[in-house]
This record gives sequence, C-alpha cells and structure tokens, in this order.
Amino acid sequence: MRFSWYLAFLGAACGAWAQTAESEAVFLPPPGGQTSGKPAMACKDLYALTGFPFTIESAELVAAEGQTPEFCRVMGMILPAVRFEVALPTTWNRRFHLTGSGGFAGDSLESPQRLLLRRIAMRRGFAAAVTNTGHDNRDEPAATFAMDRQKLLDYAFRSLHVTTEAGKQITAAYYGSEAVKSYYQGCSTGGRQGLILAQRFPKDFDGIVAGAPVLNFSATMAGFACTAQALAAAPVPYAKLAALSERIYTLCDEKDGLKDGLIDDPRRCGFQPSRDLPRCGAGGETAQCFTEAQIGTLERIYGDLKSKGKRYFPGWPVGAEVAGADGRSGWDQWIVRETNEKTIAAGMAESFFRYMAFPRKEEAIDSRNLDLDRDVPRLEWIHRILDATDPDLTAFRARKGKLLMYFGWADQSLNAQMGVDYYESVLERMGSTTREFFRLFLQPGVFHCGGGVGPSRFEPLLEVMKWVEEGKAPERIVAARVLNGKTVRTRPLCPYPQVARYVGRGSIDEAENFRCQLP
Repeated sequence: MRFSWYLAFLGAACGAWAQTAESEAVFLPPPGGQTSGKPAMACKDLYALTGFPFTIESAELVAAEGQTPEFCRVMGMILPAVRFEVALPTTWNRRFHLTGSGGFAGDSLESPQRLLLRRIAMRRGFAAAVTNTGHDNRDEPAATFAMDRQKLLDYAFRSLHVTTEAGKQITAAYYGSEAVKSYYQGCSTGGRQGLILAQRFPKDFDGIVAGAPVLNFSATMAGFACTAQALAAAPVPYAKLAALSERIYTLCDEKDGLKDGLIDDPRRCGFQPSRDLPRCGAGGETAQCFTEAQIGTLERIYGDLKSKGKRYFPGWPVGAEVAGADGRSGWDQWIVRETNEKTIAAGMAESFFRYMAFPRKEEAIDSRNLDLDRDVPRLEWIHRILDATDPDLTAFRARKGKLLMYFGWADQSLNAQMGVDYYESVLERMGSTTREFFRLFLQPGVFHCGGGVGPSRFEPLLEVMKWVEEGKAPERIVAARVLNGKTVRTRPLCPYPQVARYVGRGSIDEAENFRCQLP
C-alpha cells in the first residue's frame, strides 16, 4: 500500500495515546456545586439545529452497553468537509471535552481508538466531541488533502475552533444549559492543536492538555528530511541500535546521581558519536562497532540543524535508541528499519514537502534535495499557517486558562527539545507569571505519547481540572510504569525546570522517595 508507513504511524500514535487514557479514575464532580445535568429535549430533536453554520446528519439515542453509558450521538458537518461527532451522556458532568488528532489526521470518527476515548470521556460524564479536521484519510491519505487550500486551513487550525463552537451549541441545546467548564486534550498533532487553541482561540477552553506537541511542524519535517538524507548516504543498521543504546546509557544514566535505567535530562549527557562509539577495525564490521560513515550519520542526527549558520532546529536528544517493553528499539520504524521499507519519518517528510509545503510543481522540492540554506525562507508561508510557535499567550492567561504540556524525553517520533524551546520562549515573552497558567512536564525514558522505559501513565486531564476548578497548580504528578497490567515503578513528574531527585533512602521504584527540585 502506498502510504502503509502512515497507517502504521496512526496506529502507533493513537494506540499510545489511548494507553495513557485507559485509567478509569473517578473524576471531579460537576464544578461550582452544580448537580449532574440531564437532557432537556429529545435526542432526535437536535436535527432542528441544522442551519448555515452546521448540518446535523444524524441524532440518535444509543442504549447503554457494557461500559458505555446511554448517550445521544450527534453526527454533523461544517462546510466544506469538516465532519464532527458530539456524544452526550444522559448523566452529564456539565463539562465539554474535545479530543485532538494524530499525524495528518482525517481518521474515521468510528475508529477503535476514537470509540475507546469516547467511552472513557462519557463514563466520566463529559459531553465529548471529535472532528476529522476536514478530510478523510481513506480518500486523501497523509498530506494529499493539502492540495486543497481550505482543507489545509481546516487541518491547521479552523476545524478545531468551529467544531468547538458547534459542539458547545449542541450541548447547550440538549441539556438546556451551557457547559460550566470546557477542556481539550490531545497528543502529537493533538498537542499542536491544543497549543493552536491557546494561541489563536483563547476563549474556547478553560483547560488544555498538550501532549508531545509537534508544535513546529514545518521544522520537524525538515529535520526528518535531513535525517533521511544522512541515512541514505550512510545507513545505520537496526542491528547496531542495541550497541548504540548501551553506549549512551552507560555514559548518561548516572549523570543525575542515580543508576536507574533512565536518562533524566539528555542535555546533560554530552554524548558524541565521534568520541564515544567504538570504531570498526581491521577485523571487519560487526554489530558492536561503527564505521566512520555511520558515525558521521549519527553526528548529523544528534547535531543541530543550521540554516545560514544559525540554529534552525535542535538535534535529536539521546535516549530513544533503547528497547521498550516489546524488545524493539524506539528508533524502530521511525528512524531505522530492518527492511528497505520507508521509515515513518521519511514518509511524513516526503508527503509534507510534496503536497503541503510546495503543492505547485514548479516550486517543488522534496526530502531528498532539501537545502536548509536555500529552502528555509520558502517554508515561512506554511510555518505561519500550521505551526504553533507563538509565545504570546496573553489572552489565554487573561481568561484564566490553564495549559499543561508534557513530553517524553525519549520520544522517538518528535523532538522533545522543541517543547522545551517553546516553553522557554513563553517564559521570555510572558515573564514570571508563566508558571501561574502554563507548566511543562518532561518524562525521562518515555516514548511518543507513552511507552518506553520510563513512567508514562498519569492523568494530565485530572491535573488540569484541579488547576482550573480548585486552583491547585500541579507541583508534582505521580506517573507509573505499567508492564503486563502491573505497576513496576512510580516516579514524580516535576514542572520544568525542576527534576525528580532521590532522597537517598527507600526503593528507587517508589515515587515517595523522590522530591522535585532544581537541578
């Protein structure tokens, strides 16, 4: 299949996100002393809301089944092609919730991952909305939809806002009262969408969870392209990733004062392939050594991307080379494959440049001939439309919104330093008040939206709700690593720039033996 790499990515990204949402923890009661909301009209009567802003395609009452409560399922369309769903549980917690997308989005509103997240949201009492962002990836896979300018704009930002407006209107009509609080939650592209909402539509949500956001999408794709160029020139075989990981973790694990199989902060590691990797000698090449050409490739991957002598995008942090619970390196499929099949990163970059960044044939470049000195200025137009890098969150702060961003330091799909750079840009722009409404939590050893070798399971939405409704800012969030249904380690996540430090006694697998402090 032509875009099989993309389907693999969607499954991996959505599966990881669903994994973090599996917990059925009891959430907060309705805010502000409110009682639970009940329907004020028949579900089928919502058809009457059809008008110019949106069309109600269907509205049907769905009986309770298994762990899914009774709910009114509304399917709708916003011109030209934004499809959305709003699920309205019969017992409502008086809150509105929107879930984000992954990759190039466009996934079915009835995909297994969507249905899982909808069930969880409704069990917690939310009026829950989702959108396809304006295209169907079965008909327009990867970035092919972006040849249509309106679909590009819908994907970039519009679909989230108009779905929120329609969803809130439908919710208010059904229950006879508006939602008291509104929340957004998403990871990867969904994380970027969350930041877009805070930056461009600050009145839409009271609380936003932005997980592993691909906030600088255009530069990320350029990074993918440069990595693909380096690997095309001198491939690094998958069989060597175990040796690469072993060298990195031997050098970096104890830099935080504790040997625990985690790299607390990759920036403190100091790993240099040209200095720290064993070279293949006269005896020939093995899985335990690296050729000069392979070392050169790794130097390019870990090094900053530069355009005309200036840093354009950060080099890849170390840590994702390690094998996760499935025994496969985090780089598997994303950066390196055992087969000659295209990696996910290379496929995304190719689709981005061909259909999104340079849709006109006469302007076309691709990941194979991308030149950062020449082409970075040509990416400015798509950067302005698509990227969520604006550090001015003045309006979001003024409406008392709360934003929680998290990133796995061992994210194999997206560069975690991108999240740190954005947070620091907001600090520079907004000053010391930033911590009052925006906090970043970094997860050592965690892959993209979950998994990896670090504690990845936690409830970011609950933390944001407590922050919004009770004024309890997240000072320390306990996360768990779960293997085969069993918790094997807990560890506190700390608001950046704080890190978790062992107190010197007790098990290193128990969060109570760590405290958050400045490094």
